[in-house]
Amino acid sequence: MASEYRCVGCGFRVKSLFIQYSPGNIRLMKCGNCKEVADEYIECERMIIFIDLVLHRPKVYRHVLYNEINQETVNIQHLLWKLVFAYLLLDSYRSLLLRGTNEHSSLVLVTVKVLVDVLSTNLAFLFSFAIAAKGLLHEVSRKREILLGILISSYFKIFLLAMLVWEFPVSVIFIIDMLVLTSNSMALKVMTESTTSRCIAVCLIAHTVRFLVGQIIEPTTFFTQFGSLVYLSSLFRIL
Repeated sequence: MASEYRCVGCGFRVKSLFIQYSPGNIRLMKCGNCKEVADEYIECERMIIFIDLVLHRPKVYRHVLYNEINQETVNIQHLLWKLVFAYLLLDSYRSLLLRGTNEHSSLVLVTVKVLVDVLSTNLAFLFSFAIAAKGLLHEVSRKREILLGILISSYFKIFLLAMLVWEFPVSVIFIIDMLVLTSNSMALKVMTESTTSRCIAVCLIAHTVRFLVGQIIEPTTFFTQFGSLVYLSSLFRIL
């Protein structure tokens, strides 16, 4: 998300990633620091990139956050608004899933509750994340870039859409939340080059505040998730 690209191995700045001699004929450039290929993911298929993202490999996070999404090739502001809309939409669906089993109110009332839940929890997340990042990482200058990185690294929320087709216990939502937390931590580590423990602490604080605000609005959510998680663990023991 800068004007210069990055080596996916060491994070060193590079001016170009490849030289194109003709359509389909390119030569990958090497990093001036580690002397390795700057970005081998250029020649990889999307599925391989997605698998490595799920595996939380720092190299692929650098590829996506710096080389794939770059100011020279992408309209950052336009992409940011798209991701915010998608994030809030998935969060609204998550809220509906948590309310689905015990909500018997009218459609208008449910919609209002979901909007209040989503907006309040995400505002709490943003404020707590900003305070924690400033205190632990001393990061205050690249707010837009870090926000974009957090939104992109929340891609695990897409798996919520699987619940449109298959029935899963509510504990799956809790598991997805944990995966979003770890992915946010990896993205923050790649963008700030800080220690893993500090990045995890920042994301853990922000997600905890978000969770607690959600409990104030909907106190039964935690007990629903906890009960489903216990049920899922007992099912694995039986199997």
